[in-house]
Amino acid sequence: MPTAQSSALKRVAILAVEGVFASTLMQAKDFFHMASLRYGRQLGLGLTPAFDIHLVSPDGKPARSFSDVVLPVEGGLEPADIIILPAYWGDFDELNQRYPQILTWLRKQHAAGSVICGEAMGVFWIAQAGLLDGKEATTYWRFFREFGERFPKVLLNQEKHLSDADNLYSAGGTTSACDLYLYLIERFCGASVAQAVARDILYEVQRNYTPGRIGFGGQKLHQDVTILQIQQWLEENFAEKFRFEDVARQHGMSIRNFMRRFQTATGDKPLHYLQRLRIETAKGLLSATRKSIKTISYEVGYDDASFFARLFRQHTELSPNQYRRQFQQKDSHS
Repeated sequence: MPTAQSSALKRVAILAVEGVFASTLMQAKDFFHMASLRYGRQLGLGLTPAFDIHLVSPDGKPARSFSDVVLPVEGGLEPADIIILPAYWGDFDELNQRYPQILTWLRKQHAAGSVICGEAMGVFWIAQAGLLDGKEATTYWRFFREFGERFPKVLLNQEKHLSDADNLYSAGGTTSACDLYLYLIERFCGASVAQAVARDILYEVQRNYTPGRIGFGGQKLHQDVTILQIQQWLEENFAEKFRFEDVARQHGMSIRNFMRRFQTATGDKPLHYLQRLRIETAKGLLSATRKSIKTISYEVGYDDASFFARLFRQHTELSPNQYRRQFQQKDSHS
């Protein structure tokens, strides 16, 4: 995963529209507020939040939620480092016609470098703005058909619960949104803050997917179709025993040509890319299961648990046991 940035995240904007699911909106606010407090303390600010989190609406007026709760907001559409587009219930055409300013806002903020996250139908806003054309995205399974018909230029991946491309993130539903927020908290605030927030909020959540795949989508924004196929193959077979020489030959390349093309396309050497896939998967298993280190090592592709532990420390600066304890122990500073 990306390393923590040196400066605090300043602004998070969470969009409230008519019909928004208040639970998804407040979930995002709680996650980032918890991170803000913890990061502020880490920066020596005491209990002063490290950054601002605002509920916003297209017109700056309160919005009525799906369950008929009037949600107070703190302003209109404003510049932000992170924009959250929660799930909602309603007719997208009607909402799009009612709030045309949302699309302009998203395009402008994305061009300025903002991170934009959509959950379920919240992803529709990003796609309607044209930001996802030619890029991978996902949404809640109920909306796959509608999304595919509306946005044929978007690479809808029905197998994923999370996707990322060019600072644009999509989450299929509530559980995957939790993982997305934790990923972003780790990106901006560091691993220790993200792990503390996970302990405070997530408790026991059983997933039928691997959160570790997020963070690799940005490395697929290239036009080398063969390398994209190999990346997909690696995601599905990362735990298997294979040689890159064989992978290259099966795709009509010499090993030298493969190494060069892979790094040119992804910015990463093949072995490092594979190691990251394995380590990210291991992180999920360490935090969500009680499997032994040896078992996890084997499941992600390493027969030698001591080698796996050394590699894990190289990538995370923690041993597997230290990483696990940060999730399982009660925070002594709570």
